[in-house]
Amino acid sequence: MTTTHTNTSHIKYWWEDLQVGETRDLGTITPTEEETVAFARQFDPQPFHLDAEAAKASVFGALSASGWHTCAMAMRLMVTNFLNESSSLGSPGLESVKWLKPVFPGDTLRLQHTILEKRPMSKRLDVGLVRTTWEMFNQHGDKVLYMEGYGMFRRREPGQPAA
Repeated sequence: MTTTHTNTSHIKYWWEDLQVGETRDLGTITPTEEETVAFARQFDPQPFHLDAEAAKASVFGALSASGWHTCAMAMRLMVTNFLNESSSLGSPGLESVKWLKPVFPGDTLRLQHTILEKRPMSKRLDVGLVRTTWEMFNQHGDKVLYMEGYGMFRRREPGQPAA
């Protein structure tokens, strides 16, 4: 019989450590014009994400980041400042994504993460589910992104099956 040992010494946050109502500030990120255009060129090549002159005539009035780029920047902050220290097992998906205000190159974006609810998974005794909001704010305090969804986290102490 072969036993697989997983090194868990890097884990600071297990499912049991995540508390409903808890809010974390997960740092800041500032997109440059070059990053904004490079992301758009590859993933969302609309004129107002690619060309400053074309963007002036758009509803945004200036070159703006793709909403998907904003989500990707939020994900970067989440991974760097929380998930890499947790027992994260990924996500089964999002309930909501809202792009509330445009993001412009040079904006400093701050991510806030709040735990709304948690429960053990019924079929995986070693995993707990956590529902959270991700809110991103620009340097003026304006909310530019709202996401709500789920994350799966390994449990430090796997539960018992439901009776």
